[in-house]
Amino acid sequence: MTEEEIHRLRKENANLHEAYARLWEESQQKERHIEELEGRLLSALLRIEELEQRLGKDSHNSHKPPSSDGWKHQPKPHQKTSRPSGGQPGHQGHALAQVDEPDEVIVHRPAECSTCHWELAEVAGHVSERRQIHELPNLRLRVTEHRVETVCCPGCGHPTRGQFPADVRAPAQYGSRVQALVVYLSQFQLLPMERVCEVWEDLFGCTLSEGTLASWVQEAARTLSPSLLILKELLLRSHIDHVDETGARIKGILHWFHVNATAWLTLYSWHRKRSQVAMNEIGVLPNYTGRAIHDRLSSYDHYGCEHSLCGAHLLRDCVAVAEQGQQSWAQAMYELLLHMCQVAGQWRAQGVTALPRAERDAFVLQYFEILRQGFAANRALSPPEQDPARQKPGRKKQEAAKNLLDALLKRAEQVRAFLDDLSIPFTNNLAERDLRMIKVQQKISGTFRSEQGATAFCAIRSYVSTMRKQGRPMLAALTAIFEGSPFPIAWEPGT
Repeated sequence: MTEEEIHRLRKENANLHEAYARLWEESQQKERHIEELEGRLLSALLRIEELEQRLGKDSHNSHKPPSSDGWKHQPKPHQKTSRPSGGQPGHQGHALAQVDEPDEVIVHRPAECSTCHWELAEVAGHVSERRQIHELPNLRLRVTEHRVETVCCPGCGHPTRGQFPADVRAPAQYGSRVQALVVYLSQFQLLPMERVCEVWEDLFGCTLSEGTLASWVQEAARTLSPSLLILKELLLRSHIDHVDETGARIKGILHWFHVNATAWLTLYSWHRKRSQVAMNEIGVLPNYTGRAIHDRLSSYDHYGCEHSLCGAHLLRDCVAVAEQGQQSWAQAMYELLLHMCQVAGQWRAQGVTALPRAERDAFVLQYFEILRQGFAANRALSPPEQDPARQKPGRKKQEAAKNLLDALLKRAEQVRAFLDDLSIPFTNNLAERDLRMIKVQQKISGTFRSEQGATAFCAIRSYVSTMRKQGRPMLAALTAIFEGSPFPIAWEPGT
């Protein structure tokens, strides 16, 4: 082999090495690209799964309100019966009833006999039938004029002038019942201020400005300040405190409205935050020694009072895990919790204070057996451990099923507390019903335009909600505010 051939072969060999190196580098790049695409595909699939789970959540399997469900055609099975539609035999109706003492009586009597035409004007008759029309009187404001007279003393000639009552402060002004009705429409019926003014003009033909209405709202809130302190003090003495919170916007910024409520009392507050910072500033839970009923928000756990978890929240969480995670233990837990609630209600109706020991222990055994099944199922479904070098920093996110299992295990005493003390309700629905008024206000009147407006709303709404629970008439309760002496807040020791 000549030197030239050897040189040529060496050159070809070098070219082959270069081509192989290029192919190797290209193959490595393709593998890295494939790994990157696989990672992105996995992330996309996980994101799709998460979005599908979100779309699958509504008010029946999550904490979302029914108003967020949208329209969904869900035909309900209807079984025809032989009974006709409408009220059934024995049903007590609610027809308009006659009154014993009507405001006006109009007598309709015949002028002459229908047979012989004898004049009956001087003949006594008797009432054979009565019919009544319930009608509104002509709506108009009743104006009372106050006049101050000056009288000269006949002895010394000194003129002495009379004095107006303390609540008569201007040449022309509205009375306390007018103020109460307007604030009632705004703060209780939740009409926007512009529409309240329109209603007032349509009904009474009088012009009312939004500024006047706003000033009355602020006046009512200031007058109620001592009542709110009493309300907070009574809440601290209550056996049960239903607590919850919901988001609402003030001047376009998200804030949180908190409620502390019993069957007898309601206290609304607002804060920029949702967390323990807000609850500390509201000032009820830090000093509370009774039992707070709430959802699984961790901020509540920082307080030394007794705690109970809302059963309605747990039922919805179980439904979500059973439907989306296809885990049978969640359905079993749902049925057990519902059965526990029904049995507790039956014993409560009989005046019993706690479940019989044997029945209570049987429920507890079933409860922990379902938890054992749930943890076993989740260990089998958990993905294999990843390479530590490829794991993302921070705490690993748990599945909803595992979060629910951990809560049911760690908070088992809080979940089943209503079995040991039947005065403890199964749900926190009382607080949710009270908070619903915040959402209603937002939907009807829109967001709060100022912090002062939100503070006044919470003050007035706390008062009227408490008065409603205590059976007091709304307009009379609001009128008492503008007369300077709001109704006293009653308290029932058993609440």
